[in-house]
Amino acid sequence: MGDFYQNGIITTLHNLSDRPVEELEQDLRKFCGERPLGLILPSLYSELEGEALPAILEELQPADYLSEIVIGLDRADEAQYRSALQFFDCLPQRHRVLWNDGPRLRALDEQLREHDLAPREAGKGRNVWYCMGYTLASNRTESVALHDCDILTYERSMLARLIYPVAHPRFNYEFCKGYYARVADGKINGRVSRLLVTPLLRALQKILGDMEYLEYMDSFRYPLAGEFSFRRDVLNDIRIPSDWGLEIGVLSEMYRNYANNRLCQADIADTYDHKHQDLSAQNDQGGLSKMSIDISKALFRKLATRGVTFNTETFRSLKATYYRIALDFVETYHNDAVMNGLSLDIHNEEKAVELFAENIMKAGEAFLDRPMERPFIPSWSRVISASPDILEQLLEAVEADHREYRSGDHAAEN
Repeated sequence: MGDFYQNGIITTLHNLSDRPVEELEQDLRKFCGERPLGLILPSLYSELEGEALPAILEELQPADYLSEIVIGLDRADEAQYRSALQFFDCLPQRHRVLWNDGPRLRALDEQLREHDLAPREAGKGRNVWYCMGYTLASNRTESVALHDCDILTYERSMLARLIYPVAHPRFNYEFCKGYYARVADGKINGRVSRLLVTPLLRALQKILGDMEYLEYMDSFRYPLAGEFSFRRDVLNDIRIPSDWGLEIGVLSEMYRNYANNRLCQADIADTYDHKHQDLSAQNDQGGLSKMSIDISKALFRKLATRGVTFNTETFRSLKATYYRIALDFVETYHNDAVMNGLSLDIHNEEKAVELFAENIMKAGEAFLDRPMERPFIPSWSRVISASPDILEQLLEAVEADHREYRSGDHAAEN
């Protein structure tokens, strides 16, 4: 049960009464007549074979307030794409599967690459970006939610609570970030958010002084949550990173494009668990190690666009300040865990802090060494300006794949 306290400069919408999901959905059915609602699901093919996604689809089937579900499918060959079409066919809502590795979307990607407008690396950011483009092209929804496909504790109330703030016709929110307690199986999870992002933001505030941007970022209770919702017009101008800085990049873009009173965060679940990444202490190109570097770089880049000048001495001071703050947080989380009868391994927590401290320096060095790096995918507004019919091409490519590869008697109906 959440409290009613408002912290920071972003509106927090709490779960104060455990309102039944049926009541929320009844409201959403009314809202969707005025403001059609949609959902984006970025997925790897391997997630179709996992435990989480089949259960998610079962939970989604009663969500009849959704006008469209857009699924981005990565790392799939033709046989796997055909299998995916059948897999998602259990959804009664209109849905489309973007075969990101298929010849049509690859050709479109190559066309954009010739104009230096294509995403530069594969990953969730690229997947989400093409799904956003298709949502613009389809023009069937006004408010859209996005969440991951590896949520083991998924319930359809998560979606209802996530999309409600941008679906309500009398709310003025353009964007909603989901949050939740990362507690499952008797443990406190979410190490990167707890032990990197929050102490890093606090350290940056000590080093750089008061900045509204840092206060804004620190207002989010779970900044790395992969669940958010937005109005359709957000999709035109947002520029997102293609790496693990996606969530930080999205929050930063919303700060740049909208007033704070148009943004909110909502409590969407009491418990949340998903696929866990390895710490990867010996490999900074994978797992939480790479994630921590990408996230740190995303913050440094955004601060640089706000006029902050970084140098090697800045990063050394930042590392030392972060390390002290993060170690204090380890004790705080340990005490919180003990009081709640949960487990938390102080040794492993401090090992993570040590790794993150090293990676803050690596991120700083990379930031200084590659000042011309362009990690952001161009906004769809810019892409449309360079190629005015690109959305029509994207729509036709997805529809052509759907017609050619989908089997079944009702292929043309949905």
